[in-house]
Amino acid sequence: NGQVVSDIRNIPPGDIESTEMLPADEQTIARYGTEASNGVILITLRYDTPARFPEADGSFNDYISKQTDWDDSLPAARVVLRYKITTDGRTVPTDELEATDRRLRRRVIDAVEKAPRWQPAMRDGKPVESEGVLRVQLPEGKSIPRPLEFIMR
Repeated sequence: NGQVVSDIRNIPPGDIESTEMLPADEQTIARYGTEASNGVILITLRYDTPARFPEADGSFNDYISKQTDWDDSLPAARVVLRYKITTDGRTVPTDELEATDRRLRRRVIDAVEKAPRWQPAMRDGKPVESEGVLRVQLPEGKSIPRPLEFIMR
């Protein structure tokens, strides 16, 4: 999208379509300025503008956490899901990466399916699919106990 950034750690790897290394030569410096004296990495994203969740008061993770009914008396549990955002803005769970409790998993998936639609990612003025990772750990602030380990001698 033409933005110059000095730190690429915040770009999700799944959003990167391609990369190209440009050498620190006269042509590169003439085009990109003296900041290119060590070379340039061109990163092409899968979209021009990322998908945006309409709930302005927080992230998608926060929204789903608030929509998921999980009493403080229940044990701490975590669910991590990969999801895609379709071209019409629906959120569709695609992969379960972790689920420490089936009940929480079901409730999180229900909340995802009932969530408001996103404004989809755009490329060349057209909506495109994108994806993300959802991490929910409830109740908030409660640690998940370590699993018991048995050592047989």
